[in-house]
Amino acid sequence: MDDIVNFLNGIIWSNWLIYLCLATGLYFSVVTRFLQIRHIKIMVTYMFQGQPSTKGVSPFQAFALAVSGRVGTGNIAGVATAIAMGGPGAVFWMWAIAFLGAGSAFVEATLAQIYKRVVDGEFRGGPAYYIEQGLKVKWYAIVFAIATILGTGIFLPGIQSNSIANSIETAFGLNTRISGIIIIALLGLIIFGGIKRISLAAQYMVPFMAMGYIVVAVIVILANASQVPNALALIFKSAFGFEQAFAGTLGMAISWGVKRGIYSNEAGQGTAPMAAAAAEVSHPAKQGLVQAFSVYFDTWFVCTATAIMILVTGTYNVSGPDGTFLVENLAGVDAGPQYTQYAIESLLPGFGSVFVAVALFFFAFTTMMAYYYYTETNIAYIIKQDKTRRMAINAMRIIFLGIVFMGAVRSSSTAWAMGDVGVGLMAWVNIVAILLLSKPAIACLRDLESQVKLGKDPVFKAKDIGIENTDCWK
Repeated sequence: MDDIVNFLNGIIWSNWLIYLCLATGLYFSVVTRFLQIRHIKIMVTYMFQGQPSTKGVSPFQAFALAVSGRVGTGNIAGVATAIAMGGPGAVFWMWAIAFLGAGSAFVEATLAQIYKRVVDGEFRGGPAYYIEQGLKVKWYAIVFAIATILGTGIFLPGIQSNSIANSIETAFGLNTRISGIIIIALLGLIIFGGIKRISLAAQYMVPFMAMGYIVVAVIVILANASQVPNALALIFKSAFGFEQAFAGTLGMAISWGVKRGIYSNEAGQGTAPMAAAAAEVSHPAKQGLVQAFSVYFDTWFVCTATAIMILVTGTYNVSGPDGTFLVENLAGVDAGPQYTQYAIESLLPGFGSVFVAVALFFFAFTTMMAYYYYTETNIAYIIKQDKTRRMAINAMRIIFLGIVFMGAVRSSSTAWAMGDVGVGLMAWVNIVAILLLSKPAIACLRDLESQVKLGKDPVFKAKDIGIENTDCWK
């Protein structure tokens, strides 16, 4: 099993995908005139405007749902893995892909809003929908839908439950099988309630978990404030091969920084647009801007907090290209949430392991909620007949919970490798699609900007800017 997964990973995560992600983010940043800088203020404004309707959730609920998918094990275990495999310089490349990825996130979320539909009385959308209605290539849309069902329904959930179970075992000594049962019992209560219950849970859990984590991170960083300049210098020097100890890891820094950056912030992956499509807004570009900000929230806030904590406390190892350790500060400790646990333990003995276990539970649990919603959205896309669709969705709920339990008792290396396959599959299909569909998304941005200049609250009329096949915007 491990050999097959690693073989697929080697193909999917070749350097070509790394280059494609960076180039796509740069392209969209340029053509939108770096909206991630120009429009930060209205990103936040639009996040708190609007109310939910019978068909859709509020912009903030859609933001929280997308963040719940983005803020997960990638922010704790993923950052640690990036440092362990690519050195401190990998953190810089996580920042870079987040900055550039905000442009990609805007485009894919805006497209999801433009081409969303009403299915079973609720807004549904995402890459499968905009590929079919925008590109008018049905088979390619089905390919993405299948890739997403495999990715978010089969490959990715195990990483989240595996990280929860392992951190709880480290902190409390609880058997992973018992943790797995508790996780699926709680998750089942939420996912059987549909999108409204999922988004409501995300709305309350996401701000609580993220703010609590950042507060503790700030305390640890302030206690080691004298080391912060050295840590930042190490990140930048290592990112470009100027740090002698990590001179031979430049390629690994870029590769692991981009890979873990995409896994964490999901920009270009195609998952967050499904959450964006669920929002009730007056203009598609509004939610596009909100989703662009969620990339910043994930990487620049949460991932950075983890990285600086680990580096200033020195609780990390770095493997060289030949497998030997370039840095081994934690002998016998595998890359993962343990790095963060040791970082907090260095200041607050007896607290770090417990806190990270609790934080990781919330991070990973909300991510699994989002993964399930993404899976359901693509089942709803493929199966049109109402009764058959409902049966398939209920069957998927049971399968999903089974996958989550299996992940809790599976080895960490297998879980992460399967997750990378899932992310890579979706990214390849979606990035090609949004590059081909950039014209309507950019036209939508220009329309919003022109209305804002006139002092209006932007309202979208698809026919005014020549966009067709927009079921919800006629």
